[in-house]
This record gives sequence, C-alpha cells and structure tokens, in this order.
Amino acid sequence: MTSPSHPVAPVPNAKLLLDGAAIDRILRRIASEIIERHNDALERLVLVGIPSRGVEISRRLVEQIRNAEGKTVESGIIDVSMHRDDLQLRPRLSPLVASHLPPDLSDRTLVLVDDVLFSGRTCRAAMDAISSFGRPARIEYAVLIDRGHRELPIRADYIGKKVSTRAGERVFVRFHAVDQVGDAVWVSQSLE
Repeated sequence: MTSPSHPVAPVPNAKLLLDGAAIDRILRRIASEIIERHNDALERLVLVGIPSRGVEISRRLVEQIRNAEGKTVESGIIDVSMHRDDLQLRPRLSPLVASHLPPDLSDRTLVLVDDVLFSGRTCRAAMDAISSFGRPARIEYAVLIDRGHRELPIRADYIGKKVSTRAGERVFVRFHAVDQVGDAVWVSQSLE
C-alpha cells in the first residue's frame, strides 16, 4: 500500500498540481468561508457530497468546521448516477451509491460538494436528484478544483483552486481514504 504522504501519478504523463498539505490548506480555507457565510445558521446547513470524492471532501469540511467552531454540521450524500444527461456517452455507468439527506429540506441550506467542476453537468444532475427529496431553502456549490470549460450556466460558490486546462486534459483527484494512494491533484498532458 502506498503511504498517504507520497502521491503516485495516476497516469505516466500527469503533472502534480496539489499535494496533501496543499489540499488540507485549501479545505481549511473553504471551511472558513462556509463558516463566515453561515455562522449564524450552521445548524440549518447540510454539506452534501457527490460520490465518490465529493463525499470525502464533504467529510473533511465537516471535520474542519467542527474543529474551528465546536459545532457539527450535518452531512449527506446525493447520488447523481441516474440523473446524468450523458449516460449514453459514458463507456460505463458509475456504481450506484445510496443517497442520504435530511427528511425535511424546506428550511435547510445545502452545500453540494464535489472534487472537480468542469462542464457543470454533474452539478445539474445533483440538483435534479435533490428535487426528488424536496425543496431546500438554498443550494450552494463547493469544489476543490474549477477547471473551466462550462457547458451549462453553473458556477461554484466556494472554489479551492482555479486551474486553466485544455479541453483534452484530465484532472485526477486522489485521496488516501478513497483510492489508497497519497492525497493529490494531478493534471494530465493534453491528449490532443
């Protein structure tokens, strides 16, 4: 097993963008921004991870908020697998993960949490999936990496790092808890 402190490139031509320490700093900053915006209403906040790495980021943000404020923010999971509009274009379907949200969303602010914001289609699928559970008071969006190339008019409220990429490049986010390799963010060379 690889040590959590030594990231391993997911593909041979990948360039390291963030190591574990940089990811931790970014998540502390995002947690601080969430606290600043919602300090008077943390009890009505729900951090909702989009599987798989968004769930891990959400878990870490909840921990950061608890460490900073001594308050536990509720968390949840929203599976987007069957709400995607590109199912026919994908070589394989993502494994289904059970969604878990509070029973009453009407007075809650949900912060969707994902690893990479690219086209905006995953966020749209998450909002479609949430509508099956109810109507929250507000939905916000937090991402570790915003790489641009939007296909839908969606933006993140909390951004860890903006990265300029070419359409043919790929961003890989790896976490020890999910991937059994060191925490890191990698960008592949252009495939064009």
